[in-house]
Amino acid sequence: MLGLIVLNIYPMIDTIKQSFCKMGDFGRGSQFVGLDNYKKVLGDSEVWQALWNTIKYAIIEVPFSVVIALLLAVLLNKKIKGRSMFRTIFFLPMVVAPAAIAMVWKWLYNSNFGLINNIFHIKVNWLSNPNLAIYSLAIIGIWSVLGYNMVLFLAGLQEVPKDYYEAAALDGANGFNQLIHITVPLISPTIFFVLVTRIIGAMQVFDLIYMMIDLNNPAWKKTESLVFLFYKYSFEQNKKGYGATVVVVLLVVIMILTVIQLIGQKKWVHYE
Repeated sequence: MLGLIVLNIYPMIDTIKQSFCKMGDFGRGSQFVGLDNYKKVLGDSEVWQALWNTIKYAIIEVPFSVVIALLLAVLLNKKIKGRSMFRTIFFLPMVVAPAAIAMVWKWLYNSNFGLINNIFHIKVNWLSNPNLAIYSLAIIGIWSVLGYNMVLFLAGLQEVPKDYYEAAALDGANGFNQLIHITVPLISPTIFFVLVTRIIGAMQVFDLIYMMIDLNNPAWKKTESLVFLFYKYSFEQNKKGYGATVVVVLLVVIMILTVIQLIGQKKWVHYE
């Protein structure tokens, strides 16, 4: 409880309070300005662009990371040779430092010497093309979280009784039908949990953009997320009150998306 209050609840309350103020250096000399920051946010085209970039990233990353992780979990839940090794390999990105991930992928995406361009004999600016950069970042995001999602799905699959699959096989159901009519309904609570946590995680994307896209990159405006905008305003431009407002807007968006999912889950999530 102490850790929750100090590390989560108090900072959230303090951030909301700061969003109604104009902050001085290092948060000193705060001046209450009411809703001025929120009015400014509503008319700030950069905030709207960053919000769209964030939503677009989530739309690309979340479905692919969930579906691919589910298929991998189904495959690795079977008794195949080297199952433990494959599980470890897929989970490794979760324990690798984001800086190391960014360094490796920057070389893979390098337009002149990158492995991807050399293998396919193409010349593509993966990170500097404004129309392509967000997709390139989403690919890294998908790759990074596959292992974590897969482990959660594996935990759900372990709870599914084998009798259902045996009965379905006797009735002539193939693997695809078993996946759709047995696996997905029975692990729907796990799928719901993964969806909620992944959407929240994708909406908070920051480290990939910070380490892979610099301010001189032509694709900068098309990849800047709300969290990065909060960082830029708060720590680079020292506008902590306005930065707090941006992150409160993100909090509201995430809450709305989560409430929509909580309402919608009643139609497809089965807890019994």
